[in-house]
Amino acid sequence: MGLALVRATLSDWRCAHELEVGFSPAMTVLVGPNASGKTNTVEVLQLLTAGTSFRRPSPADLVRQGCEAGRAELRLEGDGRVVDVACIATVSSRRFTRNGKAVRPSAVPGTLLSVLFTPDDLDLVKGPAKGRRGEVDGFGSQANAGFSRVCRAYARSVEQRNRLLKDPACDLSVLDAWDASVALGGATLLYHRMGLVRRLAPLVQEVYGDIAGGERLEVAYRCTVPGVEEGMGRDAMAAAMAAALAAGRADDLRRGATGVGPHRDDVDFSLEGRPLRTFGSQGQQRTAVLAWKLAQVRFAEERLGERPVLLLDDVMSELDGTRRSAVSSYVDTGIQTVVTTTHLGYFDSETLAGAEVVPYGEHA
Repeated sequence: MGLALVRATLSDWRCAHELEVGFSPAMTVLVGPNASGKTNTVEVLQLLTAGTSFRRPSPADLVRQGCEAGRAELRLEGDGRVVDVACIATVSSRRFTRNGKAVRPSAVPGTLLSVLFTPDDLDLVKGPAKGRRGEVDGFGSQANAGFSRVCRAYARSVEQRNRLLKDPACDLSVLDAWDASVALGGATLLYHRMGLVRRLAPLVQEVYGDIAGGERLEVAYRCTVPGVEEGMGRDAMAAAMAAALAAGRADDLRRGATGVGPHRDDVDFSLEGRPLRTFGSQGQQRTAVLAWKLAQVRFAEERLGERPVLLLDDVMSELDGTRRSAVSSYVDTGIQTVVTTTHLGYFDSETLAGAEVVPYGEHA
C-alpha cells in the first residue's frame, strides 16, 4: 500500500490563520472560489512531498501577513508507519523537519512521491525547453535521490565554469579542470535523463492512445551534445562531452557561458511522426501533457513499486469530458488524488459519491 496523505495543518501560512484538511484515500475535492486558499493547500502537499513548490516562493511569501513565522505540517500513514513532515518559514528562511528532526529540502523527496498537474503545465509541449527539462528533472529527483544530487552537482559545475569564462584573466589550466567536471557531471545527468525518458516514453504513448483513440504519440530525449547517442555508457558520454567543450571553448570564452551540455537539451513530442508543438491542435497538445503526467503515475506504480499521490490544481475546467474521464479512471484504480475546483459540476455523481469534498471560502 505505501504511505498516503492523512491530514495537512497550516498555521499562519500564506492567507490561512489556522486550517486543517483531512484527505480521503481515494479522491479529495477542494471546492471554492478563486483566491480562497485551495492552491495554497496543494502547494503545501507538493512542498512537503517533493521539497519544492511550483510557485517558487521566497520564505516571506509563505508567512501570513503581519506574522513572524508560518508552519505547514503533513501527516502520512501506511504500512504501519506514521510520518510527520513540516516546513517552518520566517520572513528570511525556511526549514524542514521529518518526525521532529531537521532535514534538508533535498531529503524531503522519497517519503511519498507526488505528481502535480497545474494549468501552466498545459503549455508544456509548446512552451520553452527549460520547462520540459525541469519536468524530467523534477520527477527524476522524486523517483531517485541520486538524480537530485546529479542535477545539483552539474548545475554547480556549469555555474563555476561560466564564472571563470567571464573572467578577463581566465586561467586556462583551471578551465581545463572545470571542463573535466562539467563533462563528467553532464554525462551522468544525460545518462539518467535519457534513461528516464526512455522508460516513460512507452507509458506516455499507451496512455495517450487510450485517451485519443489510437493516435500514436512518441516522446524522445533530444540531446544537443555532438556524438552522444541513445544506449551509450557514461564513459562514452563523458568523452563526447569533453570533446564538445574543447571544440566550443573559443565561443564559450567569447560569450562567457557554456554553450553545450544537458542544460541545452529538450524533450520532443511527435504525433504520427510530426512535431506536436507545431502541427498538433490544442486538444492534442493538452492530451499529450495529461498522458505525460498520468504516465508518471504508472511509472511509479510499475517501475518503482510506489503508489504516488496525484495533485490536480484547477485543471478540470481546462479539460474536456473525455480527458476528465481519463483522470477519473486513474482515481478508480486506487490512486490517491487531491483536486481543486471552483465548480463540482465538472465531476459526475458517481465520482463525487466516492470522494471527500472539502469546502473553501463561501462554500465553507
